[in-house]
Amino acid sequence: MFKKDIPPSNRSKVKSSVQRGLRQKLLETYPGFEPFIEDVMPKKASLEAVKLYSSRSPVFTFKFQQQTPKTNQNYHPRPDRVTLYTIDSTPLFFQPIDGPPVPHLRLIHAYPSAVPTIQIDRGAIRFVLSGATLMAPGLTSPGGRLPDAEHALEAGQIVGVKAEGKEEICMIGMLKVGTEEIKSKGKGVVIDEGHYLGDGLWRMHLD
Repeated sequence: MFKKDIPPSNRSKVKSSVQRGLRQKLLETYPGFEPFIEDVMPKKASLEAVKLYSSRSPVFTFKFQQQTPKTNQNYHPRPDRVTLYTIDSTPLFFQPIDGPPVPHLRLIHAYPSAVPTIQIDRGAIRFVLSGATLMAPGLTSPGGRLPDAEHALEAGQIVGVKAEGKEEICMIGMLKVGTEEIKSKGKGVVIDEGHYLGDGLWRMHLD
């Protein structure tokens, strides 16, 4: 269900006016990128759009496939389209049809302070890296970490997920509930779909 090589027909140059709009949207959604925006998206750089198709319906599912013939057993009749934006084959961020731009993990690794983060305990790492739903106990245990009330994060906000004992952010996804609710309830789904290390989007070849 996943092709690592993207054919040229799925790529297109982004017009300068559209690029300016995307740049502004990225800053509005993630103010933390403001100090780095000239490095991330230089005004004169050529931004390229790559069309991808999700193999399942949720927005944050990243086992991408190209459109496949109906004879293929993995054919999905109504694939969700996601657009990945790159500069010089370097992935920057991707955007579902009806969703906000989401930074690629490679961009997050270069600028880890640009997005708010939460932390899972060691026991949750293998589940997150297998694409499982992130549950509250992985964040409320001694090895987990959530922001204090003054810096609470709201449902619908996109966050980076750190892992206990690890340096790099291992997943980025949208919170289903706010961090104060996670603390008070201590159970339930926190992120049900995310872009994580080793998934199809991470392994995709863009050269």
